[in-house]
Amino acid sequence: MNDTFCENFFRQPTQPLHRRYEVLRAAFVEHRPLQEIAQQYGYRYGSLRNLVARFRSQCQSGQVPPFSPPRPVAGLTARPWPNRSCPWSLIAASSS
Repeated sequence: MNDTFCENFFRQPTQPLHRRYEVLRAAFVEHRPLQEIAQQYGYRYGSLRNLVARFRSQCQSGQVPPFSPPRPVAGLTARPWPNRSCPWSLIAASSS
């Protein structure tokens, strides 16, 4: 079975948030060099370094990352993760 199209969805994301997710995943989960990631995804090294620093700062201060579900709107009580105080805590828990 030829899964080239499916592979390319992950290796060459076209949507901005998907690209940002894959770039940050490569940096934090795969621990790849930023220069290598920047080249693969078409980022400038300095821009990628700033993105990584901003993401790290957001996580350390307890802010929700940019590609997480939006915060609940006033009047709506449904939460995607009812047993969690912060939706991205799933990311932090799985990376510890």
